[in-house]
Amino acid sequence: MSTDLLFNSRRSPVVCLHGCVASSQPLASNIGLDILKKGGNAADAAVAMAAALAVTEPCSTGIGGDSLSLFYDASTGNVRGLNGSGRTPRAQTIDFLEGRGYSVSNPPPPFHALNVTVPGAAACWSDIVSLFGSQQLSLQEVLQPAAELALVGFPVAEVTAYHWAKWVATMRAAGREVGSDFLINGQAPNHGQVFRNPALSRTFQLLGQQGKAGFYRGRVAEAIADIIRENGGVMTPEDLGSHNSQEITPISTDYKGVRLWEPPPNGQGMAALIALNILENFPVKELGHNSASYLHVVAEALKLSLTDTMHYCGDPDHVTIPLKGLLAKDYSHQRSQLINMERARGEVERGVPTGSDTVYFCVVDGQGNACSLVNSNYMGFGTGLVPGGCGFSLQNRGANFSLDRNHGNCVGGGKRPYHTIMAAMLTDPASGRLLCSLGVMGAFMQPQGHVQVLLNMCEFGMDPQQALDAPRVFVQHDPTGRLWNINLEEGVDQGVAEDLRRRGHAVNWPINGHERSKFGRGQVISVGDWWNKAVHQEDPGIRVLWAGSDARGDGCAQGF
Repeated sequence: MSTDLLFNSRRSPVVCLHGCVASSQPLASNIGLDILKKGGNAADAAVAMAAALAVTEPCSTGIGGDSLSLFYDASTGNVRGLNGSGRTPRAQTIDFLEGRGYSVSNPPPPFHALNVTVPGAAACWSDIVSLFGSQQLSLQEVLQPAAELALVGFPVAEVTAYHWAKWVATMRAAGREVGSDFLINGQAPNHGQVFRNPALSRTFQLLGQQGKAGFYRGRVAEAIADIIRENGGVMTPEDLGSHNSQEITPISTDYKGVRLWEPPPNGQGMAALIALNILENFPVKELGHNSASYLHVVAEALKLSLTDTMHYCGDPDHVTIPLKGLLAKDYSHQRSQLINMERARGEVERGVPTGSDTVYFCVVDGQGNACSLVNSNYMGFGTGLVPGGCGFSLQNRGANFSLDRNHGNCVGGGKRPYHTIMAAMLTDPASGRLLCSLGVMGAFMQPQGHVQVLLNMCEFGMDPQQALDAPRVFVQHDPTGRLWNINLEEGVDQGVAEDLRRRGHAVNWPINGHERSKFGRGQVISVGDWWNKAVHQEDPGIRVLWAGSDARGDGCAQGF
């Protein structure tokens, strides 16, 4: 596999009036735009795109994974949300796992069937259409374009082809063969090769016709339970049949005139909010974009926020999370420095590759509604287990549980794990007006990406495309969990990297090619050019949409 991925061109932001979509696959973006033109709203279009991405990017997402969304209701000015993450089987308790010989130091292998949590995406898609949709299109009509795409086939995009092959090789090295539904003659498809998935098309048609019952009961549910049981797991049809999405109240913080909305725990959105509360105490703009001083402050804020999040975040039905104190505006930098960093050891990802293992996408419609949506298998194809005749792989989100009995994110029967996926929105704190829908995917990069894209726009006046194109920093623990590494993308000056090393940071620079996947892929759709501080006259009756799509991926923004 070639590791070359040259960044030698530029993009302008997409500007339009009547509706806009942005995703990591052009075919998915096109499907979303078509749904808007047929009378669907932002929620309808987002679900259509979610299904299309499950077809075109199965090494990142799928109906066998989880989904999470935020929805801005233009008629009320409210931000609402749905948690579409699944739970462990009821029988999968810590006692059960310890009885099988697993422990903190010996967890189930990442691709083991015991790491399958109930797939939440199907229910979430259905509920998004039901709760937030236009009611002009049925779920079947929303899913039909993706069902046709899976049946007819599509040419695989460049970045996707690379990661598809990478995950097939990674899983084979670990002793797990990816289901044949995702291979052509035993191999991952090449860039430009046409790939078809008729089994997934049938699954989409069943979900569209029968709703959630078409996935969580009957043939599909039985096939899911069968393959899990055959591979040493304990999920039952009853575990699947009892699953429901959860309507959530998003959490937020204000930062210099904007309000950032994130999903609450079990999602890690709190990490972005805590980091912004710390950064508000610094003259960020005066430090200079991507200077050593700027990156030093941003990295330290992210370390502190991630440490708190990894310690406290879990399923709120099973652990008390002191959100009020953690998100307070007087959040003390000094207090956070007193945190025993040792506690973060073992709470970080257990050898999980970071980067292109999730999709984030967003839509703003002509009425001003917006949907910010993220969908994921967790690690590539998840477990790689494909239920017979279904055309999708099952996630391994359960690999993110702790096996420490004293930890809030300890595995337990019927429990949701600490979840990395997060979708975001910005509103005006005074009026409640939508400013933009945004997100950056990629495991523990996600809160870091949200913070950096927001700062690029709020502090440095970048438009959505510029904010996504700018080089990023990614802080992560080294494999021992004893120290933080500072990953710097190509485009950050060498002198900055050397300055950060003198300040005591362990720096990896420059990161380029396909290794840029460490920094995630993002999408942004903005309502108006609120980030532009220049004084200008604008017709108050016209709302211009500005959009960007991350050049680190295959996708694009489209509008009309």
